[in-house]
Amino acid sequence: MAASLLVIDVGNTSTSIAIYKNGRVSKIRKNKSLMSSGAAAKRFLDEAYPSLKPSAVVISSVVPKVNKFWNLACKNRWHLKPIFISHTSKLPMPITFPKPEQIGADRLVNAAAVTSLYGAPAVVIDIGTACTFDIVNPKKGYVGGIIAPGLPLMFSYMAEKTALLPKIEPAKLKGSIGKSTEEAMRIGAQIGYKGMIREMLDSVKKELRVKEIQVIGTGGYAKWVLPEMNKKIPLEPDLTLKGLGIVYEFATSSES
Repeated sequence: MAASLLVIDVGNTSTSIAIYKNGRVSKIRKNKSLMSSGAAAKRFLDEAYPSLKPSAVVISSVVPKVNKFWNLACKNRWHLKPIFISHTSKLPMPITFPKPEQIGADRLVNAAAVTSLYGAPAVVIDIGTACTFDIVNPKKGYVGGIIAPGLPLMFSYMAEKTALLPKIEPAKLKGSIGKSTEEAMRIGAQIGYKGMIREMLDSVKKELRVKEIQVIGTGGYAKWVLPEMNKKIPLEPDLTLKGLGIVYEFATSSES
């Protein structure tokens, strides 16, 4: 197999890995469990890409305690030191957020991806464990964002804190009035999320003083909520993985 870039997105709920080449990602693998050791991370890589010899490994991680395991896995398997993205990385947009060290690596990578692929002004809505909005301004770059509870947290919390409400997963809705407890919960989540997103976007446009703004959706639950919006929002399920490749290409081209 030819040398390729390996991109890894370590999230709170799962880890996604892919091969990045020529602006595309392929051979995506996911692992829902957090790595408990360098050996476990190496075993995951061995099973996912038995013949891969990457030229570099680029990682966005929001779980600092597992970073050392990925370091060990890449060192033991390929003798490579992975590149961890942070606010100090070379990015295709400036950061004017007052405390850049507080921005999650995945959010910076998403902002870099949307800047390169769609331009600005833009908002990335990432609906996963949390629901985040990341805003890119044409001149000021990454200016900030919004964080709201994600659907998994909503579903888990309702089941945990009530005696009769079950833990549910998203499913296709059949109307706006629930005919069962599960339907009622799903309707409340999906329609409630749509309303929250509209209000957030209206507020962002007002603060940026723009009438229109490019909106991109990503994250595991985006496909359940965003296609139901009145305005069509492009979905980029692999935006973070693509962004890792984009950031690496930008940084290496800046050095040459």
